[in-house]
Amino acid sequence: MKFVNRHSELTFLKERHEQDGFQFIPIYGRRRVGKTRLLREFLRDRPGIYFMADTAPEREQLKSLGREVGEFFQDNILAASGFQDWQQVFAYLKEKSRHTRLVLALDEFPYLVGANSAISSIFQKGVDLDLQDSRLMLLLTGSSMGMMEEEVLHAKAPLYGRRTGSLEVKEMPFETLAELFPDMPFAGRVSIYSLFGAIPAYLERVIPTLTPLENIRRSVLDRGSFLYSEVEFLLREELREPRNYFVILRAIAQGKQKLSEIINDTGMDKSHVSRYLDILRSLRLVEKEVPVTEKYPDKSRAGLYRLHDRFFTFWFRYVFPFRGRLEIDQVDNVLEMIAETFDAFVGNAYEDICRAQCLSLMKKGVMAFTTLGRWWERNEEIDIVALDETENVAWFGECKWSRKKVGTDIYEDLVRKSRLVSWRDSTRFDRYVLFSRSGFTEAMVAKAKEEGVVLIHGDSIA
Repeated sequence: MKFVNRHSELTFLKERHEQDGFQFIPIYGRRRVGKTRLLREFLRDRPGIYFMADTAPEREQLKSLGREVGEFFQDNILAASGFQDWQQVFAYLKEKSRHTRLVLALDEFPYLVGANSAISSIFQKGVDLDLQDSRLMLLLTGSSMGMMEEEVLHAKAPLYGRRTGSLEVKEMPFETLAELFPDMPFAGRVSIYSLFGAIPAYLERVIPTLTPLENIRRSVLDRGSFLYSEVEFLLREELREPRNYFVILRAIAQGKQKLSEIINDTGMDKSHVSRYLDILRSLRLVEKEVPVTEKYPDKSRAGLYRLHDRFFTFWFRYVFPFRGRLEIDQVDNVLEMIAETFDAFVGNAYEDICRAQCLSLMKKGVMAFTTLGRWWERNEEIDIVALDETENVAWFGECKWSRKKVGTDIYEDLVRKSRLVSWRDSTRFDRYVLFSRSGFTEAMVAKAKEEGVVLIHGDSIA
């Protein structure tokens, strides 16, 4: 797949590479997000060594690393014998990078931790005694968010104070799909995003000429496919006892978003559910959303839980509950059930896309805001509320994933709901933006011109 989007990440690494002295930068992010590809692209035009750790014993890892380093420096003795211990690694690299910038990218650092629980302290000592005086650029990457937090990123971690920077590789934005699938229409890209998000390893499985449902059959529901057991694999990599987490994640994916609803659905007591949710949030698998107007969001009781990852949402909604049928080859039956509600499922993802489009509109100067989110109260909800605290402007938006054009009735109802929102009531100026899959009626277009409503049809301003 074409390498796209990672301009800011590459710029950050290039700038650090050009600085003098030792550089130590942890690079972290969930599995499949493209960390390894980023490292390889960064190393393409500069001298460096890439080494991927695995589950082998430490002695074997040191021999493999020695082979890579020996081949890079044409040191036949090192390539044949490998390193004996980590002290030898640090001393060797110090000597080779004393006057020359050298990059060492150690991928999947948590596997080294698994082979030796003291590895972070060993690296800390290596930095202090050897590498600090070199021109080495040390990049440590890891996909186990829990392990990276514990060993590198947390303030109490042995390596925390030795880093000169850090880089989180996040999921790519929705607009990236237009670069990857230039011939795919907007609706198709939204459908693909609702399934796989913008995770590179998942998008590589997409065949653009197939419909979304055909891609689901081929890449997800087929028992031999990479994605069929992907969620189980990821959770087992992160969690020692994933069973209870499975139950909570399924409850959220099925629409149980309030804490009380999750407790009732899972049958667990409140303290356990709260603790599991905290862990899932720390792993960025679950997020807690509060109305955008909340003054103290961390203390808000109005929070709703949702799955952070699009593919996790799809898998727990449509694959996990029907594994029994899929195991006995009733794929057509499951696919029919998916087809019945798939449009509504895509509509939920469309709201996330619209909020991301607001950020693009701000870059273009169409909108300005300091806070962006949703608002709800009792039985009322507004898809998008963007608040500009500097200019006292409140933007209200509605997202319609419908095959019908959006008319003035949708706009008028949005205006009604906006008046329920309590935020600087006496001084604010209200603006409106409508997002539509299928466009707008002539009456709505005329109304928008009269009242300054921004209309977004697909990914373009109407």
